[in-house]
Amino acid sequence: QVQLVESGGGLVQAGGSLRLSCAASGRTFSILGWFRQAPGKEREFVAGIGWSGGGAYYADSWTGRFTISEDAAKNTVYLEMNNLKPEDTAVYYCAARAGYWGATEAREFDSWGQGTQVTVSS
Repeated sequence: QVQLVESGGGLVQAGGSLRLSCAASGRTFSILGWFRQAPGKEREFVAGIGWSGGGAYYADSWTGRFTISEDAAKNTVYLEMNNLKPEDTAVYYCAARAGYWGATEAREFDSWGQGTQVTVSS
C-alpha cells in the first residue's frame, strides 16, 4: 500500500482559501486523487492527477475553484481551494491507485489517508 498523510485543513470563512497537502510514501502509484465526504453523504471525487506529468482531471461538477497539483520531488500532491463555500465543508481524503488515468470512483483507489477536516463558516 501507499502511505498517505494529509494536512492543511481547518476553519475558514466563506470566500476564503485553503491549500491541502498529501505526502505519499511506500509502493509506486500512478494516480493521486482527492475525495471529500460531508456528514450524511457519500464520499465524492474532487480531483485527480497522473503522477509525474500525467495531467489533472476533475469532477464533472468542477467550477474552477479547486486546483490539484503535484510536487514530484516531494512526493506531495496539493489541492488549492479558493472562494470556499459552506457546502464545501467536509472531510477531505487523499487516495492513491496504480493503473489508468481518469479514475473517479472511490472503489478504484486502494490506498487512503486519514482525512483532514475542512469547515467553511458563513
